[in-house]
Amino acid sequence: MNTRQLAKVAKRIGFWALIALIMVYAVFPFYYAVVTSLKPSSDLFRVELWPSSWNLDNYAHIFSQTSFLRAIFNSIVVAFSVVFIALLFGLTASYALGRVRFRGRSTVLLVILGVSMFPQVAVLSGLFEVIRSLNLYNNPAGLILSYTIFTLPFTVWVLTTFMKQLPMELEEAAIMDGATPWVTLTKVFLPLMWPAMATTGLLAFIAAWNEFLFALTFTLTDAQRTVPVAIALLSGGSAYELPWGPIMAASVVVTVPLVVLVIIFQRRIVSGLTAGAVKG
Repeated sequence: MNTRQLAKVAKRIGFWALIALIMVYAVFPFYYAVVTSLKPSSDLFRVELWPSSWNLDNYAHIFSQTSFLRAIFNSIVVAFSVVFIALLFGLTASYALGRVRFRGRSTVLLVILGVSMFPQVAVLSGLFEVIRSLNLYNNPAGLILSYTIFTLPFTVWVLTTFMKQLPMELEEAAIMDGATPWVTLTKVFLPLMWPAMATTGLLAFIAAWNEFLFALTFTLTDAQRTVPVAIALLSGGSAYELPWGPIMAASVVVTVPLVVLVIIFQRRIVSGLTAGAVKG
């Protein structure tokens, strides 16, 4: 084996070693959560790759709590509402910004992108006053409003980029047939935009499902809290005990749906994220 072949083999080994390292780094936290959730309290701090005995008491404990089940329901309602609103406004805005030529269009896009760069903490106090003045404090509608503010800019940006790549001939043919802008958007462009919609919708869902700061600030009672806050507020048998088993079990329960959604929409996500990357 000559030097060139050795270098090629070494590069390939290094590449797959890097892939393996990234996989371990990404998967290990979830693996550790699963293993810990299957252990009884007495074995939580015993180091082992897989529990010697499976125990589902942690899962039985969290599902026996009405507040946790209510939090899951609240998260589902809030996340799906945010996705629906973000996609509805994102589609109409992307049509205006991607297909209609007007002065200041690029400036509007830059402003939309700039809004998404603000950290949550920077707008927390002001947004809290808005939520309270609208009488939406301790109400899922307040979370839907605040989450939409942060998910909509990214949705508009991605959908606008995708919209610009659609052939102009499609719109011209629809106009010649007498189609209104709404019909053109819903009947002509919408079927072609499913990859971008799957990408932005799933990312908006994940953002709303995992959000913690706003959910902690804008809700007060167990009946209105979402899953991240409910997990953070899980209590043990005493004030000095952290219930790591139930916390890990709850984390696994709320993470599995996201993993399943990503696996289902994997191809659409990739095609949606790469849409508009090249022209051709």
